[in-house]
Amino acid sequence: MPKITLETQINAPIQICYDLALSVDLHQLSTAKTGEHIVSGISKGVMKLGESVTWRAKHFGIWQELTSKITEAQSPNYFVDEMQKGIFKSLRHEHYFSQENQITIMKDVFMFESPLGFLGKIVNKVILER
Repeated sequence: MPKITLETQINAPIQICYDLALSVDLHQLSTAKTGEHIVSGISKGVMKLGESVTWRAKHFGIWQELTSKITEAQSPNYFVDEMQKGIFKSLRHEHYFSQENQITIMKDVFMFESPLGFLGKIVNKVILER
């Protein structure tokens, strides 16, 4: 299963970073140029444990929908959103938050399985993992 890890330093308190990472409003603002939008589920505010949202977006020229649910949460240090429905075979996104002095470290870990067997593995190596 491919795994992508990103780490970001943010000059803001940990609780604000945690809450904004769960904000569907901020996500919509950050993806406004790509036309990504909510089609069902929570449509305003900060997601909580057990809540889900379905996003519609165009990727690689194809409109797709992805339903994601918050399956684990420990404010302000950790939460997980997992795909419930979408194009991937599976998708898990772990979010970790820690604070060092006045800086919040946000670590994102994406783990996913592409569909289409061997063809999916090629797409992973050539496109997605880069």
